[in-house]
Amino acid sequence: MRTKYLAISAIAMIGLSTCGGEEAKEPAVAAEVDLQKTAPQVTFKPSAEYDGTVAKPGSPFSISYKIIGAPIVGSPLTINLRVASALGARSVTLSYRITDASAMVLAESQPASVLMEQAANEESFTQQVTIIPQRDGRSYLNVSASFETENGTMSTVMAIPIQVGTGTRELQEHGVVELDEDGEAVRVLTSD
Repeated sequence: MRTKYLAISAIAMIGLSTCGGEEAKEPAVAAEVDLQKTAPQVTFKPSAEYDGTVAKPGSPFSISYKIIGAPIVGSPLTINLRVASALGARSVTLSYRITDASAMVLAESQPASVLMEQAANEESFTQQVTIIPQRDGRSYLNVSASFETENGTMSTVMAIPIQVGTGTRELQEHGVVELDEDGEAVRVLTSD
């Protein structure tokens, strides 16, 4: 009885292998095309008018920014933000944080966080944030886009660099360069 099943299995396998291989490939190609048509098209292409973009794989949001005007100490500076969701239209909380209050502050009329509603027919939304630089140098405005799920909060965070003035940071070197036993240059830190 067992040899009968083996013989039938062998005949079936030979029959399948001799069938037109091209016919078997056509439905697979058609299935791939249908799958590509039904897959959601999520793209994070920044508009040409925006400078920086954060769009990491698996990130729920893409954040782009554009700085309007030149950063000047004591003058309000507007930053346009463009936020696109990879998960469709939903309520998004935008939060703004500055780590060094001596370098930059939010404008008095600027809330530290806002709740945004994305329209169902829009791929992204824009928001403006206003800051006031307090001194020359480079500072960062941290922007967080987040929403709540039943499993917790999903968010994307971006640090926007704000360069006030034309000066650049000077590299400060510490220690003394010495040669080791192999003739390689090594920086030795001293207690000075």
